[in-house]
Amino acid sequence: MVSKILIANRGEIALRVLRACKELGIPCVVVHSTADADAMHVRLADESVCIGPPPSRDSYLNIHQIVAACEITGADAVHPGYGFLSENAKFAEILEAHGITFIGPTAEHIRLMGDKITAKTTAQELGIPVVPGSDGEVKTEEDALRTAAEIGYPVLIKATAGGGGRGMKVAKSEADLIEAWSTARTEAAAAFGNDAVYMEKYLGKPRHIEIQVFGDGEGNAIHLGERDCSLQRRHQKVWEEANSPALNVEQRMKIGQVCADAMKKLKYRGAGTIEFLYENGEFYFIEMNTRLQVEHPITEAITGIDLVHEQIRVASGGGLSVKQEEINFHGHAIECRINAEDARTFVPSPGTITHFHAPGGLGVRVDSGAYQGYKIPPYYDSLIGKLIVFGRTRVECMMRLRRALDEFVVDGIKTTLPLFQDLVDNQDIANGDYDIHWLENYLANKPA
Repeated sequence: MVSKILIANRGEIALRVLRACKELGIPCVVVHSTADADAMHVRLADESVCIGPPPSRDSYLNIHQIVAACEITGADAVHPGYGFLSENAKFAEILEAHGITFIGPTAEHIRLMGDKITAKTTAQELGIPVVPGSDGEVKTEEDALRTAAEIGYPVLIKATAGGGGRGMKVAKSEADLIEAWSTARTEAAAAFGNDAVYMEKYLGKPRHIEIQVFGDGEGNAIHLGERDCSLQRRHQKVWEEANSPALNVEQRMKIGQVCADAMKKLKYRGAGTIEFLYENGEFYFIEMNTRLQVEHPITEAITGIDLVHEQIRVASGGGLSVKQEEINFHGHAIECRINAEDARTFVPSPGTITHFHAPGGLGVRVDSGAYQGYKIPPYYDSLIGKLIVFGRTRVECMMRLRRALDEFVVDGIKTTLPLFQDLVDNQDIANGDYDIHWLENYLANKPA
């Protein structure tokens, strides 16, 4: 086991990793910007190191400062959480060069799956079903027109280095294809410093299904079922469920085994998530995230497996703690992402929390670094906490979620809690009848 872990992140995920370290008896160090000096993970850590001013590029994305913090404190491993440097192959390589363990995949696998075109090609080679689309980058207007005609409209143009909906445009006909292609390239260049785009068939009403996988880097791998992340706004996940209301046991185990077998062939190490669009009984690969996901707690709820413990174990060379046949799926879990945003306009709402009361009781978990008097800074992601609820059935889970939302109090700022109170009473949600466009259509048609 590694002897000391530095947590290169902030907020609820830093606190989540910190708790895992304490449970395993491993000393932990957190880094923080000046804006996060009073954050909960800083207060609870064994050691903390300030690595710069508020802007992420000067602190949480400053690789040299993070490596220096490891050397100063004697940390021999780094957990990157999600976001920031979690999928940065260069960061993983630099740590390795300094003899520091990166708690995640190899730099090679991060790089392989970080480029959408390479990832899609690799997925095909590994036997994972993919969305019909271009063979590679769509470089010219002529390429765009020819590829779209072959695939059939509507088509989706996506940045090869993209994420979070940036550099992504839909063209419904030849008339708007070139503008969509050009705009996607411009957005991709601005967001990622890379204007390369590719094209896929645009599916009408798919669900977003992702499979949690884990490998030991030696050719052993497992899957831990799926999560349904279809309730999204601007390609950002809002509400996640495990298991998906749309799949049955046979479908779940079949696609799960396909993904586990692929990770065995790849000799993948650590946690990963293979994401699909699902429509009419078919799965279509869209990307792989080579890190822990925001929504990992709902997988923990239905399997009883601590994914952060497992990450640390694998990174330490201890291998996987369970075999596929030992994993038991039980019950149902839902996660709601509570953001510091206006529930109607989604405008960020930084400021001081004047009153904070988290719900509790059987089957209720809140992952949050927020507390009464905490000042939410305006510099980072607006996520202030995650409400995770578990029940023996989906009906029980929904009833418990309704009760937990009514108990949750965050005053002094605006939050998205009212949105979830609306959703939990919606008949489509109760029936599990929704797709990736449902939430945006609901918000667009909701009375003021």
